[in-house]
Amino acid sequence: MAELIVRGACALVDEAWVVTDVAARDGVLVTPDSVGSSADEIAADGLRLAPGYVDLQCNGGLGIDLAGQPERLWELGAALPRFGVTAWLPTIVSTPEGIVDRAIAALAAGPPEGWRGAVPVGLHLEGPFLSVAGRGAHPEALLCLPTLAAIEGWSRERGVALVTLAPELPGALEVIEALVARGVVVSLGHSHATAAQVTRAIDAGASWVTHLFNGMGPLHHREPGLPGVALADERLRVGLIPDGVHVHPDVVTMAQRALGTRLTIVTDAVGALGMPPDRQSLGRAEVIIGADGVRLPDGTLAGSDLAMDQGVRNLVAFSRCAVEEALHAASTAPAGVLGDASRGTLALGARADLALLADDLHLVSTIVAGEVVHDRWSH
Repeated sequence: MAELIVRGACALVDEAWVVTDVAARDGVLVTPDSVGSSADEIAADGLRLAPGYVDLQCNGGLGIDLAGQPERLWELGAALPRFGVTAWLPTIVSTPEGIVDRAIAALAAGPPEGWRGAVPVGLHLEGPFLSVAGRGAHPEALLCLPTLAAIEGWSRERGVALVTLAPELPGALEVIEALVARGVVVSLGHSHATAAQVTRAIDAGASWVTHLFNGMGPLHHREPGLPGVALADERLRVGLIPDGVHVHPDVVTMAQRALGTRLTIVTDAVGALGMPPDRQSLGRAEVIIGADGVRLPDGTLAGSDLAMDQGVRNLVAFSRCAVEEALHAASTAPAGVLGDASRGTLALGARADLALLADDLHLVSTIVAGEVVHDRWSH
């Protein structure tokens, strides 16, 4: 029976900081008096303890490109705890036929023996049902209209957790209803939809927005479009990339204040994450990593090299929000998007997925299911 106790941390419990001991047995949180004297122990005086981060949109990292190498999702998951991530959605952008099936098979095959890392809790399929006008780095030739035939076999049971689509496309509402009925979260993105079209999609069951402001029409005072509805409609949770490149820090501030607990930090990381400035592949396209982000040769943004822990620090620095609000956006809110009450909380009975942080929010250790899988002192 694996047991762990973290002693003396300033823990985020019910949105408030409490100096306490936090204990885990067999991967879940228990009362400290429930573990024995032989439990592994971490002295955490002066450190913060928060729920582990949940990234709903990660396309790659450390040179791994899931659009071309979906079988490497377990390898990438093993690396993500160095950024505080304990659960994530491997994200497959618009790709040639067969890649999604390979990703589903790789997820279903499970981890290799002895694997430890951030748990992939389902796939995020970002495309191919995207608008040409909002496609961003998605090749136009790979886009198509949403149909029931095209989503055959896509279900939460088979590992598809989230699908991003453009709600203005013909057939989108029928596909949204079908996916939601199968337990799949539907997100709105890469879209130039009108406010009315967005509202109809929410009525059909869409509940999240993919990287607010990016790959979508602009907010206009007479036609708010997708960004306006995202900011105003309480039924939506909303993803945002707080790297200072995809969204200006002042607009990050505006979004954080408007969205509050509906905000979810995403990285939209590609293979460039953790890599030096260079050229990398994203699907079938070449990208350039530089000080101005990750871009196609023509300058189009193509994902990011943002790490989740840096996203938390950025949100606090840009918006001057409370630390607990930023941590909520990195853990509780994304877990809520997935309807996963076992993550994003330090409540008793929840998964012992934890991020141990210095006071300045730099990562010290990452704990997955009660096991330390990353520690900055050993790396």
